[in-house]
Formats: sequence, structure tokens, C-alpha cells
Amino acid sequence: MIATHNPGKLAEMRELLAPHGVEAVSAGELGLGEPHESGETFGANARIKAVAAAKAAQLPAFADDSGLAVDALDGAPGILSARWAGPDKDFMAAMTRIERLLQERGATQPSQRKAHFVSALCVAWPDGHLEEVEARAQGTLVWPPRGTAGFGYDPVFMPDGHTRTFGEMTSIEKHGLPPLGLGLSHRARAFVKLAEICLDQR
Repeated sequence: MIATHNPGKLAEMRELLAPHGVEAVSAGELGLGEPHESGETFGANARIKAVAAAKAAQLPAFADDSGLAVDALDGAPGILSARWAGPDKDFMAAMTRIERLLQERGATQPSQRKAHFVSALCVAWPDGHLEEVEARAQGTLVWPPRGTAGFGYDPVFMPDGHTRTFGEMTSIEKHGLPPLGLGLSHRARAFVKLAEICLDQR
């Protein structure tokens, strides 16, 4: 099962699992609650979600904790990325807040607007076994937001070496794995590592 209630994450994770013949149900579909994410790192929060889901459903559980870290903001919003969007998941407000803070710090040039996405993945089994990986995608923040694909902070994040934001890329371009896609996203990169461990895909 996929330990998420986020429809954007669920879609991406299902697409990553599908080529391996793995079908998954989500925590939301099973009516499971969301555990309190009390960890101080992405990895710790992914572990909390995966372990709670595996115990509740008695199934192997796959969880992601991810977010955006902005260099000029000392790594914020980081593990608070989702919380910056508030209970209504208003990422436009969160992106506007980041831009306001960057402007206040005089971070107007691309070289001053570096950021990276982090994805920590954890698979937990009901017997307590864990597998954990982490990966990053480096990029630059743009303003105004561009594109309506993806979710979260995707419209302001332009990955290094590209001229379009994640919000302007198709799902295949963003997180599809070769040969179909470029495997650009933090989640895709982390999944490649996890697949080598759990799915023997080298």
C-alpha cells in the first residue's frame, strides 16, 4: 500500500510502481488516518508514515516524505513544505510566501535562487523490516509560477539543465524513467535506488 492521502503523490507513486507489476492501494482508500509527522528529517517522517501504515493494514507500505529546500532561506520550507500550504493545501500562497521572502533578502538573480527538492522513500513490512533511500533534484526558482502540471511547488521549480519548470513538464518527462522519460524528479531518482534494493531492477 502507498501511505499517502495526497492525490498528486499517489498518482506519481503508482506510475513508478506500475512498470514493475506492483498494484497498490492508498492509505486514504483504506480509510486509515494520517500519523503525526514528528520527525526532524524527511527520512524520519517517511519512516513514521510507512511503519504506521504497515501495522494498520498488515501490508508492505511505501511512503514518501518530500519537500523544497531553498538555499537563500536557509533550507526553508524543508520538512514544513506541506504545512506552509496550510490546511487547505494552498500552494499558490506558499509559493507567494517564498517569493516574498526571497525578495526581502534581495535574492533576485538566478544564482541567488538555488533550491532543491528532497524525496525520502521508505518501505516498511508488517514484521518490522525497513528499506530507506533518499535523493535530490537541484534547480532554480522562477517567478511567476509557470505551468499547471504536477503539484505543490512544481510551477516555480526549474530543474538544472532545463528551461521549463516541473509544472510545465508532462508526468513522463518529470518522473518517467528511461527510456520513456528523463527521471528528473527527486522522487524518480529515489525510486531508482529503492527498486535496486526491493525489486532487483539493476
